[in-house]
Amino acid sequence: MFKNIEDLQAFSKDQIESATASASALTKSVQQIAAETAEFSKKSLETQTAFVEKLIATKSLDGAIQLQQDYAKSSYETLVAQATKFGELYTSLAKEAFKPVETAMAKAQTFAK
Repeated sequence: MFKNIEDLQAFSKDQIESATASASALTKSVQQIAAETAEFSKKSLETQTAFVEKLIATKSLDGAIQLQQDYAKSSYETLVAQATKFGELYTSLAKEAFKPVETAMAKAQTFAK
């Protein structure tokens, strides 16, 4: 498999670099997801507070029903958009985390030959 000690050392170095790069990509992506989650939670709370304030100020039942319908529609659209964004972030996380592993596997195959 390895012709000499230098090949083994090079292989080991590549594996460590791949693991480090993968961990770094994973950390960066998780931080991005956490920041996005915090931002979404903050905006959601602000939207809910504004809705409750408008609902309290509404004078008629028809106005309250219309306000509730508008809020439900807006909340659903926001949730779908956010779910799509989170899906993209998690997909990106997987791609970035496994990219160094794929590279290391390709190099390992060259050493095996």
